[in-house]
Amino acid sequence: MSKDRTQAIPAFIDLAAQRERLGDRLEQAISAVLRHGQYVLGPEVAELEDRLQSFCGARHCITCANGTDALILALMADGIGPGDAVFVPAFTFVATVEVAVLCGASPVFVDVRPDTFNLDAVSLEAAIGEAGRRGLKPRCVIPVDLYGQPANYKDIGEIAEAHNLLMIADAAQSFGASLDGRKVGTLATYTATSFYPSKPLGCYGDGGAVFTDDDEKAARLRSLRNHGKGPDRPDTEHVGLNSRLDSIQAAILLEKLRLFPDEILARQQRAERYNEALATVVKVPELMPGATSVWAQYTIVTDRRDEVAKSCHDAGIPTAIHYASALNCLAPYRQCPTAPGGLPQAESLAERVISLPMHPYLSEDAQALIVATIREALASRKAGVARAAE
Repeated sequence: MSKDRTQAIPAFIDLAAQRERLGDRLEQAISAVLRHGQYVLGPEVAELEDRLQSFCGARHCITCANGTDALILALMADGIGPGDAVFVPAFTFVATVEVAVLCGASPVFVDVRPDTFNLDAVSLEAAIGEAGRRGLKPRCVIPVDLYGQPANYKDIGEIAEAHNLLMIADAAQSFGASLDGRKVGTLATYTATSFYPSKPLGCYGDGGAVFTDDDEKAARLRSLRNHGKGPDRPDTEHVGLNSRLDSIQAAILLEKLRLFPDEILARQQRAERYNEALATVVKVPELMPGATSVWAQYTIVTDRRDEVAKSCHDAGIPTAIHYASALNCLAPYRQCPTAPGGLPQAESLAERVISLPMHPYLSEDAQALIVATIREALASRKAGVARAAE
């Protein structure tokens, strides 16, 4: 591996390039927090909540400590607990199922679609019946907007309404995307997102938020994130969490939010470059009609994942696997109910997906190297097979 090739792709997600563009604005924002000394739920937090809800069109934004807590807070706000079935896709990050267990509920795994990798409405309908047969009360579905694209909230929402299910959007990867002209944050009763540093809009630590249009739910969420305290007095009204956002992280997010619209466009541009160059050799991501993505990950599907990963590694190109196991295959969740017929798409994708570098500052030269490396890796074996057949 040459030194020059290694330096061509400095990181899977290049936060340093974004940091350079922000210049001294970050230091100024952090210094302002240091001067006023309100380090938790300070004025920057209130300003951020106002800016975020305006950005996506939601009536309320309630920030919290991280994206996992955002999901937990939404479940707690509606009293989801023991005996309740929470339907989650089997192909996603573990936090989506983890929160159901932490609330005492019973997760039920649903398969995903082979095109968008998001929750499959047909599998959801079957899983609801399975939950009932097991004596569970169907209460909640958590569609995940995997890799940055919204789930099919129209079809899922119709099923949720028919079965009186609460719908919580897990938008940890999709804030900034839209579906049929509506932005993420307004597509479900609650929308939970994450500001982990690698997210399209990320801070320099942990952070999260819940969006809702319901005034009463918003008030309850604000109480729950602060030990269940009331808004104007220290009395505890509910069993809550310590899940408040730090003012410094809010200050950082406010500065990054200024760049966010431009960065979303840049991510789309880079996704289109990948699609055009790779569509003939691997399965590239597909968007639903009416959907946009913020491309939290650019993930391809190939039966030769190990070869692609090795070739990229040898060329100094970082890759990642999101995710290497379907959730039902993880030790803590193997006994959880699944939709009838199993989870074939989730389990197949876990064996075949690989994510490529994706961020707004990925250069054309870097993408050209990535594409050439993948095409060469896949062509080499094909040529070998052809020679062996002669």
